Amino acid sequence: MKAELTTSRSYRGMSQEARRAERRARLIAAAIAVYGERGYHQATVKAVCEAAGLTERYFYESFANSEALLIDSFNTVTYSVLGEITQAARAAGRGRIARSRAMLHAYFSALQREPQSARVFLVEIRGVSRAVDLAFDAALRAIGREVARIVAPPDAPDDQLLQAGVVGGVIHIALRWIDDGYLPSIERVVDTALRLGTVLSAAPRPRQRAA
Repeated sequence: MKAELTTSRSYRGMSQEARRAERRARLIAAAIAVYGERGYHQATVKAVCEAAGLTERYFYESFANSEALLIDSFNTVTYSVLGEITQAARAAGRGRIARSRAMLHAYFSALQREPQSARVFLVEIRGVSRAVDLAFDAALRAIGREVARIVAPPDAPDDQLLQAGVVGGVIHIALRWIDDGYLPSIERVVDTALRLGTVLSAAPRPRQRAA
């Protein structure tokens, strides 16, 4: 009985919790690949499990349904890219325009480097359900806050509508760029997106009093 209990808790030096986390990570990685290749609506739980090398039993160990896996896959891609762009901003120095350019270059580079992840991030997340839409909105708000924190002037107001407009505009530029076969060059598309992104980095104008 004691030997059985020990085996259930640890296997090849990994605890049960660690093995569960490892299986979950494999399913997310497989989902990103399968959704990126086939699209979310054409992907089945079985296909994701086969790509992960796991049985469906392990799928339901970690996820209630396919939507839950889609949300976690989206968040994995989103916050990985967000980490890349914030790191690029830190390396760019203190200038707001230099930071904005570095962030945009890191963003578009990530989309081109990992087209399957880009599809999950930009296309497959849309219009699936209310829960998925809420996850998408929460991620965009988080990105907007982080970008504004890095590039906006210290005295700029926390304008969440402006943040949403800039982030949404850059995403639409990315969608068009991908549809056009990643043309023009990254440098050109960064220049275009930067014209929009500098709205956040510009100093706020003083309000004029009404006469």
